[in-house]
Amino acid sequence: MRLADFILRNMEAILTRWEAFAATRLPAAASMTSLALRDHAQQILQAVVADLRTFQSEEAQAAKSMGLAPKLVGAPETAAQTHALLRAKSGFDIKQLAAEYRALRVSVLGLWMDDCYPEAPHLDDVIRFNEAIDQALAESIDFFSSQVEQARNLLLGMLGHDLRSPLQSIQMTAHYLAALNAGDKVSEAATRLINSGARMKALLDDLLDFNRTKLGLGVNIARAPVDIRSLFADQAEELRGAHPDHPLALEVRGDCKGMWDGHRLEQLLANLVTNAMKYGTPRAPVRVLVTGEESDVRLEVINIGPAIDPAILGQIFEPLTRGDQRASADGSLGLGLYIAREIVKAHGGEITARSDGSETAFTARLPRFPVT
Repeated sequence: MRLADFILRNMEAILTRWEAFAATRLPAAASMTSLALRDHAQQILQAVVADLRTFQSEEAQAAKSMGLAPKLVGAPETAAQTHALLRAKSGFDIKQLAAEYRALRVSVLGLWMDDCYPEAPHLDDVIRFNEAIDQALAESIDFFSSQVEQARNLLLGMLGHDLRSPLQSIQMTAHYLAALNAGDKVSEAATRLINSGARMKALLDDLLDFNRTKLGLGVNIARAPVDIRSLFADQAEELRGAHPDHPLALEVRGDCKGMWDGHRLEQLLANLVTNAMKYGTPRAPVRVLVTGEESDVRLEVINIGPAIDPAILGQIFEPLTRGDQRASADGSLGLGLYIAREIVKAHGGEITARSDGSETAFTARLPRFPVT
């Protein structure tokens, strides 16, 4: 018997095995009904049967075996995609989802081969069935992963937003205590609270910016007339006060006026300078060069130190890549360079990095006006 006919005639037996296996995926399956455990299994199998009965070229079969079958524009979700969504909502993890397909593959082929004995099963049916299961598995995993990522990003966004209110109360209380002049011990404690609150706020700001970019919203900017010369002069003084052990030199040349988001440019400078101080030679000077050119302004942040490995340099602006271990050690999220890149992108500019045996430099170009 051909495999497509066997699946249709033995659908209930196959579904019973699917349900029995899904019930072992604990703790997610503990409270699921029989209908929920069988979720979309029949539709997935019916799609496999339709696939087995459809002529396909060798190229189409190869694409399907890699989960690369073309998707119709505007087509509804496949049974495999819907199944993945419901499994994600039921608390299954991606390993449990993949295990269901492995169990389905073994169950169907085992039952069919037993039914075929003593005759040999059709080899083409075996190949086509495996290709169809691979395609369904790829659709499920891709959809499952996107749903989990979206849920995680929404959770991070809500968490970051909700933490702002209690943090603001802590900061206001700390500033109130500092203004009381109630003695050195109270003032010192208030100062520690203020500094810790500022670091927490910076972490939350990074988290929310990261979350916006992962949701496809990008970094939010509000353009206004800005003179980078005065803006960076003030920001450099704050950075010197925060990092007294690291000399910071600022040099500004030419006309540096344009339409930018001043707060975001301060954040850009702080992220690049902080990164330079963190990874450069201890106590070595960090140089900031700002040059006004015809249509844009070039910002360079240069630090002395060993060269960055080329493999790392190629991924330097990706989130949570360079210095993951060091990021956890210093309490940061490892998002500084990623957010710097997103700020530059939001302004229509570009940022690059170079590193040789003696120094590392980050160069950002910021168009003076929005690019149309």
